[in-house]
Amino acid sequence: MIYLLVGLFILSYIGAGILGSGSSQLSGNVAVIQIYGTIGSGDSWLEQTVNPADTIPLIERAAKSPQIKAVILDINSGGGAPVASESIVNAVKAINKTTVAVIGDVGASGAYWIASATNRIIASKFSVVGSIGVIGSYIDYSGLLAKYNITYQRFVGGELKDIGVPYREPTTREKAILQARVDAMQAQFMEEIRLNRNLSEWQVAELSSALFYTGDDAKRLGLVDDFGGMGTAEAYLKKQLNTTNIQLVTLTNKKSLIESLSQLSSNWAFHLGRGVGTALANLKIDPKISFGS
Repeated sequence: MIYLLVGLFILSYIGAGILGSGSSQLSGNVAVIQIYGTIGSGDSWLEQTVNPADTIPLIERAAKSPQIKAVILDINSGGGAPVASESIVNAVKAINKTTVAVIGDVGASGAYWIASATNRIIASKFSVVGSIGVIGSYIDYSGLLAKYNITYQRFVGGELKDIGVPYREPTTREKAILQARVDAMQAQFMEEIRLNRNLSEWQVAELSSALFYTGDDAKRLGLVDDFGGMGTAEAYLKKQLNTTNIQLVTLTNKKSLIESLSQLSSNWAFHLGRGVGTALANLKIDPKISFGS
């Protein structure tokens, strides 16, 4: 099986021309950077992810290239980790060129935050947009453990060290603390969107529910500027750049064959051992804070 996978990888690399030395010269004047999948600092073999370590160098390359006159973010993501989202937002804000976000099926939560950092947001009337909120929920196993007479032996250095563990029900004080942390992050998140989009008080009040929107509602609330797709973005850029010549070039990270095979091998091993590893390693599970839809 592993030999078949290796063979397929080699063939795909040869077919894509990645084994040869590539030129740094770009073939267009508008860079397209994809924001597809969950935003976070890790990689997944089973789903698309947006890792700042891969995405930010692409943004910086587009920003520094004299050949590139504008940048389009092609977004299809429901969001993800706050810190990873913020790092990409900061990189987008640092681009001293016209930027456009084109939202496909989904541009929600942390992904919408990234979109809001651009000069123009374009989406379909059927796109899912918004969901500007924070999730810190987790599964509480305390009732299940009690049913099977399994006890959680608590040894901590610090009264709140194990706040949020799923093996016991949180106290009233702990619930209040966790909710306050989530509320504080939500307020900061909403303020970022307000500033990026120059929203009014009534718009902020309605968006603070963290509901998602489609079509006319998204535009009415100031989340979207235009309806359309890549063609709409090109038409906008022709006016902004005062040109009729728009040539899109999609920037991607080309990993070496060895790097890709190594990642495949490590991810395969990770997922095979995940069941056992999770049981051993996750003796304490903190609530996960996410800017996800």
